[in-house]
Amino acid sequence: MQNRFWLVNKLLVLITLLALSYGCASVKTPDQRDPLESFNRGVYQFNDVLDRNIARPVAQVYKNYVPGFVQSGVSNVFSNLDDVGVVVNDVLQLKLLQAVQDFTRLIVNSIVGIYGLFDVASELSLPKHHEDFGQTLAVWGVGDGPYLVLPFLGPSNVRDGVSLAADWKLDPVMYINDSESRWGAILLRLTDKRANLLEATKTMEKSGIDPYVFMRDAYFQYRTNLIYDGNPPREKIKNTTPEDRQLEDELDQPPQDNGTK
Repeated sequence: MQNRFWLVNKLLVLITLLALSYGCASVKTPDQRDPLESFNRGVYQFNDVLDRNIARPVAQVYKNYVPGFVQSGVSNVFSNLDDVGVVVNDVLQLKLLQAVQDFTRLIVNSIVGIYGLFDVASELSLPKHHEDFGQTLAVWGVGDGPYLVLPFLGPSNVRDGVSLAADWKLDPVMYINDSESRWGAILLRLTDKRANLLEATKTMEKSGIDPYVFMRDAYFQYRTNLIYDGNPPREKIKNTTPEDRQLEDELDQPPQDNGTK
């Protein structure tokens, strides 16, 4: 246990040093939503190195060699587990009808869909919703706060970053007693999620835009649409490019079953 804490502390120190060293360079055209841009770019660089050397290659192998129906089943199971938090946040946002629908979806997929392996509920006109504690805070008037790039986790803001503690408390995976099984489930979820974003990464790289700016703007747009249930007020839609919209659509799409590979 002590060795684990030692490793975590060393990683945090390394991330901070990298971020601070990168942050020594001034930002020529700062975005008012991103006052910490110099620091954030340092963390982004750290995350990008990890992604290029570990996360993306593993996800590519998973995408290439794991049968499509297995990938779809894995995504469905984790999506079903996420619905536990969705229902709670529905209630906290006073979306009571949606809470009933999402609870029904959870029960149907857990029982008929065999623990969520099959998304039976969507076929019964019970669509997937995305609600988290950051959205709940936003609905009750808590502002975004500065944009923030989190180590390992990527784009966020102060409000959503703090709310992650509540989201983790609502995550059934965190209550798996066996630590090896719990971490195995976490790594499988991350690999599956990264595999589903491989096409989005290609879109970003083809855009020719600074990838940091591209990801930041796409994050703003994506979160705004979630908070306003896909109907944000006009003043909230700023500097949206076709690439932003394409990436946002890919982030919001359910995984597709591509068949056996």
